Amino acid sequence: MKFTNTDKAPAAVGPYSQAVAVNGFLFTSGQIALDPATGAIVGEGDVVAQAEQVMKNLSAVLDANGLTFEDAIKTTCFLADMGDFAVFNEVYGKYFTSKPARSCVAVKTLPKNVLCEVEVIALMK
Repeated sequence: MKFTNTDKAPAAVGPYSQAVAVNGFLFTSGQIALDPATGAIVGEGDVVAQAEQVMKNLSAVLDANGLTFEDAIKTTCFLADMGDFAVFNEVYGKYFTSKPARSCVAVKTLPKNVLCEVEVIALMK
């Protein structure tokens, strides 16, 4: 197993890794809208701004492993409010153009009360 630790994405705030590569797959931890430099939430109350930051953070984790969004085979998306689905989906669609398999669910609360979180499973090159 290879564990990811890049300063271009938010540091893990608990006993977990940004991602783990094993048997040809990369499993990312869920990324939320944290600025990796400051640890502050980006786009307080704005799901579009938060989704954009989530994608930047995922991009950094993928890049640290020599991967891009095109290598994603499965994503899981968490929304604080399913009413944000359409605008979240617009941001998501700009990045995941290869259309990996996906689950998207609404949850009661996300860490730091953010509006969205996304995790990825990608095929290693």
